[in-house]
Amino acid sequence: MNNKSFNKGIILTAFGSFWWGFLGVIYFKYISFAGHIEVVVHRSIWTTLMLIITTFIFSKWKKIKKIIINKKKLIILFFSGSLIFLNWAVWIYAVSNNQVINASFGYFIMPIISVFFGYFFFNEKLTYKGKLSILIVLVSILYLFLTSIKFIPWVGLIVAFSWSFYNLLRKKINVETDIGLLIESLYMFPFVLILFYFIAQNNFNDFTLSNPKMMLIFILAGPMTVIPLYLYVKGVELCGLGPTGMIFYITPTLQFLLGYFLYNEHLIYHKLVSFILIWIAVFIYMRDLYENN
Repeated sequence: MNNKSFNKGIILTAFGSFWWGFLGVIYFKYISFAGHIEVVVHRSIWTTLMLIITTFIFSKWKKIKKIIINKKKLIILFFSGSLIFLNWAVWIYAVSNNQVINASFGYFIMPIISVFFGYFFFNEKLTYKGKLSILIVLVSILYLFLTSIKFIPWVGLIVAFSWSFYNLLRKKINVETDIGLLIESLYMFPFVLILFYFIAQNNFNDFTLSNPKMMLIFILAGPMTVIPLYLYVKGVELCGLGPTGMIFYITPTLQFLLGYFLYNEHLIYHKLVSFILIWIAVFIYMRDLYENN
């Protein structure tokens, strides 16, 4: 891995993480009036259609055919597609039900899992400072869990593990980011179409031909999903699970701040202490990356 590719991966991951943590929260919070089920459906439908369009534009159907005849890759993409759909569903549920801070807890945990996966499955290097930063994060998470959470934080745990295993599976196969996303989306497409049919049949849909402006806003769920996901996954391919996992802390930090300052979600003192500890760990890890690259 050369420095140019590594640095490019860092930049792509940072921008994708910012998009998720700031633009993504504001957008999906704005359309949350439609209910989390319909929002997940629209996110899946328009993501799939956008990827089909980009595949035509860049003439990548031959590459898709090569993947289709590879049973191993198809099976892995089926499971990674199921994981990303689960991640979307739970995260949108959290945003729609004023649990942005709780979801951010899951995204705080996720990078640690990614660093471990990178070390365990791909032998990615982990220096003394890297190990120290991981230890600090683990202490902060344990502190948060023991002092402020009196119930199983299922939202955060599902968000964390679904995304971490998704990254692991995508790292295991040599598939271009957008092509992999398209195949994953196509697996879920029939399911979400059936869901949308039942929503419309029962007149629960907010997506109607009588309101073109709102239709356009829902359609934006496609690019709002594809662009940051592409940036992040591409970053993982270029610089590894460990570094991108730590940079990803941009996302939960912004979610945390938006949940508290913009959406007035309840903030427990212990969460703030844990938040500060995590950022100290991130600073140590990022400084170590800078010194060794």
